[in-house]
Amino acid sequence: MDQELKATLSRIVEALDRLAPPTPPGADLAAAEAYVWHAAGHSLEAVARVNRVNLDLLKGIDRQKETLVENTRRFAKGLPANNALLWGSRGAGKSSIVKSVHAHVNREMGGPPGPLALVEIHREDIPSLPVLLSMIRNSSRRFVVFCDDLSFDGQDAAYKSLKAVLEGGIEGRPENVVFYATSNRRHLMPRDMIENERSTAINPSEAVEEKVSLSDRFGLWLGFHNADQDTFFAMIEGYACHYRLDVPPDTLRKQAIEWSVTRGARSGRVAWQFIQEVAGQLGKKLE
Repeated sequence: MDQELKATLSRIVEALDRLAPPTPPGADLAAAEAYVWHAAGHSLEAVARVNRVNLDLLKGIDRQKETLVENTRRFAKGLPANNALLWGSRGAGKSSIVKSVHAHVNREMGGPPGPLALVEIHREDIPSLPVLLSMIRNSSRRFVVFCDDLSFDGQDAAYKSLKAVLEGGIEGRPENVVFYATSNRRHLMPRDMIENERSTAINPSEAVEEKVSLSDRFGLWLGFHNADQDTFFAMIEGYACHYRLDVPPDTLRKQAIEWSVTRGARSGRVAWQFIQEVAGQLGKKLE
């Protein structure tokens, strides 16, 4: 009876294997400029077209651009480079600069696809980062692993695994990988979370040190802030010129002021949203 049951179960397993879809082939790590990491299937998906703007169109963040370009350029050449944390105001250009700098440096090095690949990992997939690094560690290419809007809340312990991967693990960060992250928070944790650790710890100073030390794993801290009015106008006029939007400068500025007031902010994101509105009114595509 046991033998019959085993045979039946074996046939069921074989049938299920035949019905299961084949495992998708892994992405060619030499073929694309950028990839998205899918933690559920431990796979990389090539991105056919990266959503980005020309580096020259990013206004009011010249120091940040210069610093990140130089760090990325050194990394692409195989020289020592730092992990980078881009922190600050919403819509100030943090994620845009990462994608634009990657494209700028990659083209300097003969891309696309070039020697430098951009890999996006979602914040909720950070615990799978060691698996990703093991897949790309032995590649001949160099990888900027990018996490947008990185932060940790409550009892989330994923930050500990990130700390280990960035610097403190037994293997350490692979020589061909650098990690760039954006966040609204300089220390990646909300203040109340840090204060709670302080109040409940046996040694409060050590508890706070544990939280803050994650940010210390980033050798570069680049701050981003809301733009002043002149910088906001420069953003608007730069986009309008690039996309050949035929609107008189005075009219464009007046409309831009009204737009920024309704949004309650002046930033690169607000400027881009305004330009999309203007282009739509003119019946012109932004290509």
